[in-house]
Amino acid sequence: MILVFVEKLKTSSQKNNSIVCVGIDPVLEKIPLTESSVQKKIEKFYSEIFNAFESENVLPSAVKPNYAFFAQYGFPGLNALQTVIKMCQNFSLPVILDAKRGDIGSTAEAYAKEIFEFWTADATTLSPFMGTDSVQPFVKQAEKGFGIYLLNRTSNPGAADFQSLKTENLPLFLQISQKIAEWAQNASGNVGAVVGATSIEELAQIGRFFAQNSKNPVPLLIPGVGAQGGSASDVSKKLKSIYDDVSIHLINSSSGINYAYQKTDSDDFAGEAVKALKELNKEINL
Repeated sequence: MILVFVEKLKTSSQKNNSIVCVGIDPVLEKIPLTESSVQKKIEKFYSEIFNAFESENVLPSAVKPNYAFFAQYGFPGLNALQTVIKMCQNFSLPVILDAKRGDIGSTAEAYAKEIFEFWTADATTLSPFMGTDSVQPFVKQAEKGFGIYLLNRTSNPGAADFQSLKTENLPLFLQISQKIAEWAQNASGNVGAVVGATSIEELAQIGRFFAQNSKNPVPLLIPGVGAQGGSASDVSKKLKSIYDDVSIHLINSSSGINYAYQKTDSDDFAGEAVKALKELNKEINL
């Protein structure tokens, strides 16, 4: 039986006892390998990290390759992306392709085909800015079993420029939450929201809104812990105060795991990534 995305999340988090999502953001200058090609350098770096995860029995719940970090290196980077996606799928990890698409309906359909058919991702990230017709092709895919995450209240410093503006006495991010709940009505829990860890009270507002008002569960993808200043412990406590079961939610860490070796001056980048993942799991304290 083929599992739909939200079921894959539950299965993976329970199997690995983790709700950590590892963001995969290759930066060649930070990869301490001397491989001759861009593609081989990226592939070997992540292969060693994920093999170390498996050998230490500390796999994450999901992974989030960032399309732009691969695409910046042209076709060698994109070829590496394809390899990394297949590798993560071999570890039975849900793959969220962080592409942040958002365009008119016909273009959105083409993007959806690219992400789910060509890249074979399990889920992706979207911008809701252009409204229902731009999101609908992806909602249809969610109704078939794929996952989508709409940007709701992001973790970057400039997020408040628009997302906190008041409309009808509600901040825009809660208006977006209302639309996400609407789009999620027939998607069996496969429509989620990106909510940053850097605004913990707003995260709590959004989480409570979904818990109280959404027909279907809305999984949260929560970036911003570590380098951006968010606390995984605080996020975990908030989630547990809102939800009886947090297994469909994800707390993302990218550079904090990818390049953990830089904080310790160690040459063992894979071993340090394992330690960072273990520490994050401990901080979340499932």
